[in-house]
Amino acid sequence: MPVILCEMKPQRFSPAHTLPGLAELVCSNSLRGDSLDNAVGLLKEELRRLGSLFMEAAEATRVPAGGALAVDREKFSAFITAKINNHPLIELRSAEMTGIPATGIVIIASGPLTSDALAEKLKFLSGDYLYFYDAIAPIVTAQSLNMATVFAASRYGKGDGDDYLNCPLNREEYERFVQELLGGEKVVARDFEKIVHFEGCMPIEELAARGVETLRFGPMKPVGLVDPRTGREPHAVIQLRKETREATLYNLVGFQTKLTWPEQQRIFRMIPGLEQAEFARLGSMHRNTFINAPALLRPTFQLQSDPRIFFAGQITGVEGYVESAGSGWLAGVNAARLAAGSEPLLPPENTALGALVRHITNAGIRHFQPMNVNYGLFPELAGKVKKKERRGLLAARALAEIDNWRNEVNSGRK
Repeated sequence: MPVILCEMKPQRFSPAHTLPGLAELVCSNSLRGDSLDNAVGLLKEELRRLGSLFMEAAEATRVPAGGALAVDREKFSAFITAKINNHPLIELRSAEMTGIPATGIVIIASGPLTSDALAEKLKFLSGDYLYFYDAIAPIVTAQSLNMATVFAASRYGKGDGDDYLNCPLNREEYERFVQELLGGEKVVARDFEKIVHFEGCMPIEELAARGVETLRFGPMKPVGLVDPRTGREPHAVIQLRKETREATLYNLVGFQTKLTWPEQQRIFRMIPGLEQAEFARLGSMHRNTFINAPALLRPTFQLQSDPRIFFAGQITGVEGYVESAGSGWLAGVNAARLAAGSEPLLPPENTALGALVRHITNAGIRHFQPMNVNYGLFPELAGKVKKKERRGLLAARALAEIDNWRNEVNSGRK
């Protein structure tokens, strides 16, 4: 399909970009783990099998990095730029897009630092569902929780009994936890990421700095909760909220943070019940323009209110380069199918791509936040499975299904 690709570089740069070419990696040259033990490694293998340009470039420019897939950033950008410039069906226009074309099939992949002018147009398109920064709390896997300590209960018995899980702390545990929050190493924001936080999404460590009792009257409030082990209200409580319908992942309520990732793992594992916590996502607070995908997008990445418009990349709420590339691949395939008069396709939900798509477009609208791919998003395997074998079996199932699905994708190509 002939494509007009609009990229504002090198006419204009975002605050994070410096290279003149396309596909500039700005956060890290690592595309994270390459093993199938990690869901992102599985997603990379799926994209290899599906013929992703992103993965072709990564393999051509990779550098030694142990178990991770890391690339030479300049060569990676140059590889993709050359592919685009030399493609007979792609017209590359170096100009800032300040509006959305009124006709034709459109893919909006403007990234987490969408320019102000285009963001204003997206506000109009998306109503009240456009956000300009992440205030993300960590997410842990359900199977890593110590359920001998954690108890299920909602405040004052409201709602379903398992709406929330609770990690109780006594006075000593609470005060030690507050001290560690205050002393933990923080991420220093770049100038363009310095934002004024709303009171309702303050970093947990900034709340702690207001006084030792502040958290007990805020996100760690124990009122209305009774620890069944003691029959009493704990000194403080950290609540975990379901992140998936299947209750495979739980969000630490109110724990958005600027702590570095190693510090988050160290300090949050001090919480009773989270001693062996496996983090599916760690917390962060930084500028990131994204839409509320479950409220706005179909699973095909089409806008519900205008199916000729697709979204792709981090603006959809996927987190990370590999996840962004996967969403872009799917949006591109489906845009081409729409142009050819064919029905858009959905990847099988047992695959990494399918599990990510399902979450992004079916998560709860009220609490939606960007998400990395992780095994907690996958439908469970049938029958009892040993914990150490689970990921290998999930990966094997996914790759078998992606191979079958690839035939369906290729059947629509001329």
